[in-house]
Amino acid sequence: MRSAQDLEPAFVLNRRPYRETSLLVEAFTAGAGRIGLVAKGARRSKSQLAGALEPFRPLLLSWRGAGELFTLTLAERDDSLSLPHIWQVKSGFYVNELLLRLVHRHDPFPVLFEDYRQVLRGILVPEREEAALRVFEKRLLAAIGYGLSLDREAGTGAPVVRGQRYGYRHGVGFVRARGDGDTPGAGITVAGDTLMALAREELEAPGALREAKLLMRHVLRGYLGAAPLASRMLYR
Repeated sequence: MRSAQDLEPAFVLNRRPYRETSLLVEAFTAGAGRIGLVAKGARRSKSQLAGALEPFRPLLLSWRGAGELFTLTLAERDDSLSLPHIWQVKSGFYVNELLLRLVHRHDPFPVLFEDYRQVLRGILVPEREEAALRVFEKRLLAAIGYGLSLDREAGTGAPVVRGQRYGYRHGVGFVRARGDGDTPGAGITVAGDTLMALAREELEAPGALREAKLLMRHVLRGYLGAAPLASRMLYR
């Protein structure tokens, strides 16, 4: 495909050396979605591109070209948002890796782009970090067509209720657990209270937050496949 764009809001998800003096950049943009860019000469000592092409910095990018990789022509920095502490950067790399693994190139996701901005702001605040990640995971799955029905039972459509536990079946949804708490075919069971809190995006209760983390990790594993997330190695 052919593309030409000027001063598009964007973030760098990943960058790596490309040929002798260039960088290969994966960017997430407001209007074009995830794209691959070649930053020619960015590794030369006098290039101003390399300093601008850092993760978690709001950017305005311009590019030209056709095919899978476009040529970056301009990158302007906006320092209004950054992640200054290493533990926050860990969460940022996790979010970036989710986008790299689950979002295809050239599919625009303008709402998800704003969700990405929001999660970066959220993980700057320690007490909001985990809740912000869970909400972003939920919104990401919805954006790519795998949204969770958190307020209704799969099959019956009955409302999820407090005090009841539900098992999650991949590709099906949540089904009511039996009296002994078991749910055949379910990889994980969670409280109805947790599902309702996640649906409302109100995860203040520590128990709901812990359970939501286990749930989303299990759900995402079904779409990420067997390959582990490299960003998880940062937490070891």
